[in-house]
Amino acid sequence: MTNGNADGRSGVPIQIRGVSKVFGEDTEKPFHALKRISVDIEAGEFVSVVGPSGCGKSTLMLMVAGLLSRSSGDIVIGERSVTKPITDVGIAFQDHLLLEFRTAFDNVMLHADIRRLPRKQLEARAHELFAQLRLTAAMEKYPRQLSGGMRQRVSLIRTLVHDPSLLLMDEPFGALDALTRLQVRTDLEALWLRRRPTVLFITHSVEEAVGLSDRILVMGPSPGEVVEEMRVDLPRPRPIVLGDVKEFAGYVDRIHRHFERLGVLHGIDAPASEEVRS
Repeated sequence: MTNGNADGRSGVPIQIRGVSKVFGEDTEKPFHALKRISVDIEAGEFVSVVGPSGCGKSTLMLMVAGLLSRSSGDIVIGERSVTKPITDVGIAFQDHLLLEFRTAFDNVMLHADIRRLPRKQLEARAHELFAQLRLTAAMEKYPRQLSGGMRQRVSLIRTLVHDPSLLLMDEPFGALDALTRLQVRTDLEALWLRRRPTVLFITHSVEEAVGLSDRILVMGPSPGEVVEEMRVDLPRPRPIVLGDVKEFAGYVDRIHRHFERLGVLHGIDAPASEEVRS
């Protein structure tokens, strides 16, 4: 996998062509998780995927990472078809997955220890990231000594320390309180703007998707499919209080209207017998 530019400061393009996923294909009751999905993601683009629970958002991300096989179609990152787990990637999940017996700094340096990467180079990068996220004083502390937001920032540093050309993020802020989510969202955008890796960001939060993204893929209920690709034309860096941008509410409302039409959102007057699909 190669970076988009010779200076190594941009991401890689992703081509998703007719990709579907069926679990239990050889059983009597196969589960169709994803319909055929075709999407192009540009190098250095920040793309979010929003949709109801169970629509296949995380399944799509795992297939892009090469951690889950696809039932049909092809995924090409850079110029290579994904046939096995990819390496030039940073992956973040809702759980920070920090090791309790390692300090924050040592948790970040797992990449150097496990993948035998140049340690001095990664140490310098780690110090830079800790400083940028205002966490220098936390470097020698253990996860139990850190707040939830601080632990998630350390996890973010670990994801970025080897300067990957692609970030795959599955609800990375889901366990945080609302105020901490705002700050970590702003921190992520600031870090992304410095090097512009390609980002595929999975979230349930429409507001979060609008706040971070160049483009949003809106997915319908299972079996998941992309019902709209929405480009977000807002200036960067985005304000921490997104309500200060008058166009913000329009994007959020547009996505909510999609979910209402799809039956994912129900008004108070919806019939009691109507199935709730979210």
